[in-house]
Amino acid sequence: MARKQCAYCGTFVGEDVKRCPSCREEIPERLEIHKAPQGGAEIRRGLLYMLLGATLYFFAKPGGPVPIPFQVPEMVTTYLLPLLFILGVCFAFYGGLRRMGLF
Repeated sequence: MARKQCAYCGTFVGEDVKRCPSCREEIPERLEIHKAPQGGAEIRRGLLYMLLGATLYFFAKPGGPVPIPFQVPEMVTTYLLPLLFILGVCFAFYGGLRRMGLF
């Protein structure tokens, strides 16, 4: 038999009892707490990665609008910065799915 504890005196009583037999206080019903859908942090992180990747690519690509005083390796502008942008898209998509409750 399931038992619950009185919030006022601490006596254990049955699950279906409405008043505590010791202190005669009303025992409140248990409320089920549902968490809000998560996913906001992943969406923000994904948007930040997308912004960071696009901004760095814009300024680091060869022939960019502002000349930078150092040479950026071609591997960074060809592979790593687009990969950072795509990673941001994936994070934002995953956060959207978590917000909808699919994950």
